[in-house]
This record gives sequence, structure tokens and C-alpha cells, in this order.
Amino acid sequence: MKYQINYLWSIIVAVFCCLSASAQQKKPISHKHYDVAAFLYPAYASDDPRLRPFWPSGIGEWETVTNIQERYPGHYWNRKPLWGTINEADSAVMSMEIDQAAGHGVNVFIFDWYWYDGRPFMETTLDNGFLRAGNRDKMKFYLMWANHDVVNTWDTRLAKYHEDNVIWTGRVDRAEFERICKRNIDKYFKLPQYYKIDGKPVFMIYDLPNLINGLGGLQPTISALKWFCNETKKAGFPGLDLQFTMWGSNFNFSGFDKDKGEKPKNTVLKQLGFSSLTHYQFAHFVNVNDDYLNILETVKQEWAKIDQEFDIPYYPHISIGWDNSPRTGQSAVVKNNTPANFEKALRMAREYTDAHPKQTPLITINSWNEWTETSYLQPDNVNGYGYLEAVKKVFLDQN
Repeated sequence: MKYQINYLWSIIVAVFCCLSASAQQKKPISHKHYDVAAFLYPAYASDDPRLRPFWPSGIGEWETVTNIQERYPGHYWNRKPLWGTINEADSAVMSMEIDQAAGHGVNVFIFDWYWYDGRPFMETTLDNGFLRAGNRDKMKFYLMWANHDVVNTWDTRLAKYHEDNVIWTGRVDRAEFERICKRNIDKYFKLPQYYKIDGKPVFMIYDLPNLINGLGGLQPTISALKWFCNETKKAGFPGLDLQFTMWGSNFNFSGFDKDKGEKPKNTVLKQLGFSSLTHYQFAHFVNVNDDYLNILETVKQEWAKIDQEFDIPYYPHISIGWDNSPRTGQSAVVKNNTPANFEKALRMAREYTDAHPKQTPLITINSWNEWTETSYLQPDNVNGYGYLEAVKKVFLDQN
């Protein structure tokens, strides 16, 4: 009987080992993690009174999306959001969006963040929507300070006249700069959902010339940004990951101070404290009135040039498209930017990331919801969920 029990036990152990081995063989291979960050334009909100001067109907810039045929009868642009004209400052709506984003491989939102006339602007989508969503821990977020001037572009009643009257300036002096930084450190950087690289909160600055001009020159800006980094350290972080929004590699720093000579870009960016680079839109550095695949070749050349000229980490950027005729009635238009070709662009970005293994695997996308610039991941009546599915194929369904 003893030998029978031992024999049976040995069979059980053998079967268990075989099943375990089989399970290990069938266990999916672990995939590399990528931080896929989509810019989020927070103008599609219904509870922000500061939006009313531009969009009086009370649905934010959805007004520009939905009334284009009234303003330009027969216009070719006739997109419709499959989710409807949602209020993204509603936490229930944002919860749905977080599920959709995370389920398709987008795990970071870069909120366009504004400050005009001494106070924040378009902040409700972040505060009332994202940060109150019950599933907010599924994603991270960080801020891109969109410190550009506001002209008539947002107001479609005036945009058609192509007048660049400045409504609000994005420039701030040192005192206001310090107010902004202290507020963001305390209100946002300390949140567990805030995106950090090596423990450092990431903060992007969109319009560097505007910042420099407001602060009074290059040297005062170097001083101000150094102060910002030190304040971030005082708050308990190892430092600040200051991200520069590139508008193409052919920029220079001449003319900001009394010295009119051209200064080495890489050196000056380091002096300013920038520790990473990315783009916001292809339209900033390529001819977007072209076929998408041709544009990608130019983008690839831009990335190679950045690698040669800068030793600050560059995080590859992919734009979905460009067509801002909903605002103005006419526009340069990216052609052939199908979901299939967008998928090719994402694979190009992933290859670039894999070729730079020492840096964080971050990729930026324009955008989650830039409807009036026709560069959005959200589903519509033209491509359905095609762009979101492309992200999922490249970053979640990896072979």
C-alpha cells in the first residue's frame, strides 16, 4: 500500500510539473512599456464661464466644430464626434475617456495649460474632469504651459477676417512667473497622478521666446528657471524635468539680449535648465500641405538632425494631421493621413525610442482632441476608432 501511495504521488507530481511547464510556455512574453502621451486641449467644457466670450453657446469649442456648415455652407469639412459634444470637465465623461485612452495604449495626458490676465484659463477639464474621475489612477498627466498670446483665432466671428489682434498676452514678469510656478508645484506636482521622469515632475513650456521676452532677456530667464528648479527641489522632488517644445531645429537665441550674435542652441537650452525636448505639431516644422508619408520622411530627417545637434533627450512626436479650416474656413491640409499610415508613424516613433534605450520610452502625440485642427485620436464619422486602434496595435498588441 505504501508503494502504491508513493507511486500515485509521483504521478501527481509529474503531471503537475508538466502542467506548470506547459503554462510557462504559454505565458505571453512580457512587452516593453512605453509612455504614450497625448496632448489634451481643454476647450471642450460646459462649466467654464471664461470660455463664453469666445464660444457663447456654452459648449466650448464644440461650437466651432458643429456650426462650420452654417458659417461655410457646403464646406468639405463635416466631421462629427461619435461620442457627441461631450463635456470633458464632467468627471463621468472623463472617466469614460480615461478607460478608452488606457484601453488603447494612451497612458499619459499632456494638458494644454493656460494663464492669462493674472489667473488660470481652461483649467476645469483638468480639475473637475480628470482629477475627479474615479479611475484617474489608470493614467498620468503633466502640463504644457501654452504661454502664447491669444488672438482672434478662437472667436470664429472674428477669425474669418484674419486679424491678429492680441486679446491676452502670454508674457509674464518675474513676480507673476513665481506665482505660477509655486501654484503648480503645490497644486499639481505633488499629486500621485502627475507624470515624473526619475522622480522629477515634467513641465513643458510651449513658447520660449514669449517667456524670455516677458522675463526681460535670456539671463533673467536662466535665473528664473533655475529658481523654479530649486523650488521644485524644496518641495521634496529630486529636481524638475523641464521640457522644451521645439518648433523645428532651425531656431536660434540671437537678439534676446544686447549681444546680437548667435548662441549655441544646445548650450543655451542647458543653461536655461531644459532636460528634454519634443514637438507639439508637425505643422511647426514641415510643409503640412502634403502627403502624410512624405511628411514622415521629413520628420525622420528632423529627428536625425536633432540627434546630431543636441545631447538633451528628444522624445519623438507624431501628429495625426492638420487642417484648421473649422476656425478660418481655409487651411493647409495634410493628405492621406489614414489610420494605417498613422500606424506607420507610430512604429517609426517606437523604433526611434528603441534605438535610444538610455532615455525614458516617452512618445508624444498630437492629440487627444484637437478637433478644430483636425488632429485627434477621438472617434469620428470618418475614421471611427481607427486612430485609437492604431495606437493599440503598436503599443499594446506587440508581437
